[in-house]
Amino acid sequence: MKKHSPNPPDNSRNDGRLQAAANRAIDHCLRAELSQPSPESPATLFSVTPRADTQTLLVNASETLNSAREMASSLAFELEGSQRSLLLAIHQLVEMSGLLVDRALEQATPT
Repeated sequence: MKKHSPNPPDNSRNDGRLQAAANRAIDHCLRAELSQPSPESPATLFSVTPRADTQTLLVNASETLNSAREMASSLAFELEGSQRSLLLAIHQLVEMSGLLVDRALEQATPT
């Protein structure tokens, strides 16, 4: 029985062109992977610097809650009925959160 392919295969046709083509294909694929921007983690619009100390964070949270409390209070008196009750409930939640932050601030910076 005659074999259709020599054993071992004939390498006389392999004059380096096949190896060069393979290297070009690999280089092309690797370059494409490197040139694509790496997927970034979902970015938020705002971020907090990791260097901020606890006192600074609590002071800013307290000021933000105070602003929200004032806005809710002002707006509540312009509304009526269930909308007013809902806004006063939000005002109370903000007020309680502010008390918690103020207490944490007192503990973080004892006088």
